Amino acid sequence: MGRTPRLTEAERKLWNAFPTGDFVELGLVTCGIGPVAGENAPKDGDTWGPERSIRAKVISSLLLGARDAGGGSVPAVRLRGARITGRLTITGGTIQHELVLEGCYLDEPIQLTNCTTQTIRLTDCAFPGLSAGGMRVAGHLSLSGSHITGTVRVGRAQFERGLWLGGTRIVGDDEWALYAKAAVVDSGMYLRNADLTGGIELVGARLNAGFFLEDAKLRNPGKEALTADNMVVEDTLRCTRGFQADGCLRLRGARINGTLEIRGIIRSPDTRYALHLSHMEARELLLKPAEPIDGVVTLAHSRVGTLHDDPDTWPEKLRLNGLTYERLRGSGVKRRIEWVTRDPEGFRPQPYEQLAAWYLSDGNDALARRTQLAKLRARRQTQGLGSRAWGRLLDVAVGYGYRPWLAGMWFALLLAIGTVVFALNPPRALKPTESPDFNAFGYTFDLLLPLPAFGQRELFDPGGWTQWLAYALIVSGWILATALIAGATRILRRPQ
Repeated sequence: MGRTPRLTEAERKLWNAFPTGDFVELGLVTCGIGPVAGENAPKDGDTWGPERSIRAKVISSLLLGARDAGGGSVPAVRLRGARITGRLTITGGTIQHELVLEGCYLDEPIQLTNCTTQTIRLTDCAFPGLSAGGMRVAGHLSLSGSHITGTVRVGRAQFERGLWLGGTRIVGDDEWALYAKAAVVDSGMYLRNADLTGGIELVGARLNAGFFLEDAKLRNPGKEALTADNMVVEDTLRCTRGFQADGCLRLRGARINGTLEIRGIIRSPDTRYALHLSHMEARELLLKPAEPIDGVVTLAHSRVGTLHDDPDTWPEKLRLNGLTYERLRGSGVKRRIEWVTRDPEGFRPQPYEQLAAWYLSDGNDALARRTQLAKLRARRQTQGLGSRAWGRLLDVAVGYGYRPWLAGMWFALLLAIGTVVFALNPPRALKPTESPDFNAFGYTFDLLLPLPAFGQRELFDPGGWTQWLAYALIVSGWILATALIAGATRILRRPQ
């Protein structure tokens, strides 16, 4: 060991307490997560004098072995209510001891890039940012309750026992408040009651014991509040209770091997999407925000095991093209057809097909037919004039084949009209001596059928305006028959 550096009285206390890991208290502080993020962090630390000041160089020297540890105890740097002057910088080093700072004020950003460390706890502290990309923490990193006026950068970092930012307030100095791209976090990532101004970057991150954002506030209006493309979460991703995001929540391509639960408030009308969940996989998705999401929501091309939602909070603009699911849960089973019509880009057939398939698997055959009918009606609006006219005729006549009883209703109505009219205005017999007695019912029935059944149509000839009625009945009969055949063919045809 080298010569002991020249130390102030406050630094000497820390130096002597290091071998046993005792706390050194240089002032009274309030610790613990309060109702307001970062409220316990010191606000006047820049006014603290020498009696409460420790040079960052002394702390880094202790962490890197400048003081013998001795035996029979676990050495550590544990400091409370101190002002840390200078920059705490350890780059690429191996830190064998815990660093615990509570209620401290740091003049400059912390730099721990590419370090291998034990647990680091910077709780209820105030400091201007943390740069720790590539660090390896054989324990956990806690910034709980702190007020950080700069970006926290932990990209490519690994945390064996978790990343804790409960009650942390971060005001990023650029686009990001928390940059953790490709980070690996075991034992959970916690942002409960956190308040972040700027985005969270978690692209390619792996969170092996859940991601918890209860009561968190994410503020990045007009931009992405959370960017987590291709993120993998084991267990649960929870945005519940008082969770609020002003900005887009983007989890494109993420994989949630458990439950994704969204019950808070999301507002991002001025970005392309407010909630971007396309190409995602989740065993269970609970999409029950406290109010309808303000902005476009996309679940396009995602795969969900069980989807829970609530019609009262369905977003006005919802993209479902390519979404597949095994089960739908929640109220409004009969209103699901409305649910699949909310694509802001217009008609897409796949959401209807997926919903109809689910209705069938759930035993709701009638709702499945209603869904297919709704799909054909929606498709009609995208077709040309001729196709729209034919489609409308099929719809009115037989409900595109999904309502064949309509054909029977029209047939009965036309049969009744013809029977009454021809009973009052009987046509003349073509061969009076050979013709049977005229029967208005049989005559009308023959007119409506493409192939006569009673032989009345060939033996009698209507006159005057009833002749036009006869022609109309013949045409109507062919239309009904064609519509029935077309509808049956559509139903029986194998889906493409």
